[in-house]
Amino acid sequence: MRKVLPVDAATLVKTRRSVRKFKPEPVSREVVCSILDLATWAPSAHNAQPWRCIVIDDENVKVKLAKEMGRVWLSDMLRDGVAKEKAEEIVRLESWERIIKSPIIIIVCLTTENMHKYPDKRRRRAEYLMGVQSVAAFIQTLLLSAHYHGLGACWVCAPLFCQGVVRKVLGLPRNVEPQAMITMGYADEKPTPPTRKKLKDICFFNSWAPR
Repeated sequence: MRKVLPVDAATLVKTRRSVRKFKPEPVSREVVCSILDLATWAPSAHNAQPWRCIVIDDENVKVKLAKEMGRVWLSDMLRDGVAKEKAEEIVRLESWERIIKSPIIIIVCLTTENMHKYPDKRRRRAEYLMGVQSVAAFIQTLLLSAHYHGLGACWVCAPLFCQGVVRKVLGLPRNVEPQAMITMGYADEKPTPPTRKKLKDICFFNSWAPR
């Protein structure tokens, strides 16, 4: 099992990149399970661990998912006034090819079955957002785990825009909500380090005080 061996946690965090191009080399289920097992150590509200994952390594399922997600996106763009030819090209490059050419697809979902239940809308919304935040923490840990194991990955939020078709293709129950898609494989590119905002522009002490 190939692994990245960073000198410290800071190096792991700072060298992780969003990788969108992968080698055709398959990724074993053993490696995928090791990545996911490490990711389960992410923090979560009430320790509810509300994340659920569907790992897709079957080409037929990838094709079906790509077709259905692409169909919804195309319809949305046409409704927004995007020219059909341009919209079809965007779907082909940004949806179809990214899904089909990724050795592993992980659909990360939220379930609120172990979250607290409240009678009022305000607290129900807060509890739901706590679940969403917990899933986001899991995804970040998953990305770092993939990097540690020597794989590249990219966090894609497209399932939020077409939850119905994702549910249908994967047979998800009603109480399981698709939140994100992680494309994963052995990297076939080396993305340049992204720029970061200065700390003084995002962090303030004791009160809101942007400069």
